[in-house]
Order: sequence, then C-alpha cells, then structure tokens
Amino acid sequence: QVDLVESGGGLVQAGGSLRLSCAASGRSFDTYDAGWFRQAPGKGREFVAYINWGGFSTNYGNSLGGRFTISRDNAKNMLYLQMENLKPEATANYYCAARPIGNAREPESYAYWGQGTQVTVSS
Repeated sequence: QVDLVESGGGLVQAGGSLRLSCAASGRSFDTYDAGWFRQAPGKGREFVAYINWGGFSTNYGNSLGGRFTISRDNAKNMLYLQMENLKPEATANYYCAARPIGNAREPESYAYWGQGTQVTVSS
C-alpha cells in the first residue's frame, strides 16, 4: 500500500510557474513507476506526465498548456511536477498516481492515487 499526498497547487497568472509535489508513504514507492494526471470540470481525467521508477524515462501528454517537467527523489519518497509558462487551459485538479499496470497514459492502469491539488491559471 502506498499513500500519496499532493501539495503546491494554487492560483497563478498566465505565464507564471508552479511546482507540484507528491509525498509518498508506505513501502516500495521507489520501485513503482508514477505519473501525474489532471481533471478539469466536466472533463475526464487527462494524462499529464509519466516517470519510471528510476527517473531516467519520462513521457508527456499533448497540449498541456505550458512547459511541464516531471521528476522524482526516491531518497525522499517524493514526486514533482514543475509547470512553467502556464496558460489558462492548464486549470484543473492535479493528481499524482503510482504503480501503473498496462498503459501508463491511461488512468485506469494506476493502483494508487492522491486526493488532488487545484491549479488555477488566470488570464
């Protein structure tokens, strides 16, 4: 079992930056691939970024509304999402997830989820 808690969301003007963090507790987080998803009101959960267990392989969604970088620090059991040059279309609730089985771009593949952190980008 892995518990995930996101933080770092908030309100930012277009063109600004935010860094989301995801703290993992429980065993074996450093052996799991992980990812970030987001969900805007009235829309499904959208793939944002993926990182493998060691941090040496990453993958990103399309048309994210800014420049996004996923990273992790396994020594601290932390997952991060750096977001820069944000656009209003990036506004959503952002979730971290771990342990995908199958297609890592699909939310159904992930075993563990955080509760989400809201990101709002004003124009």
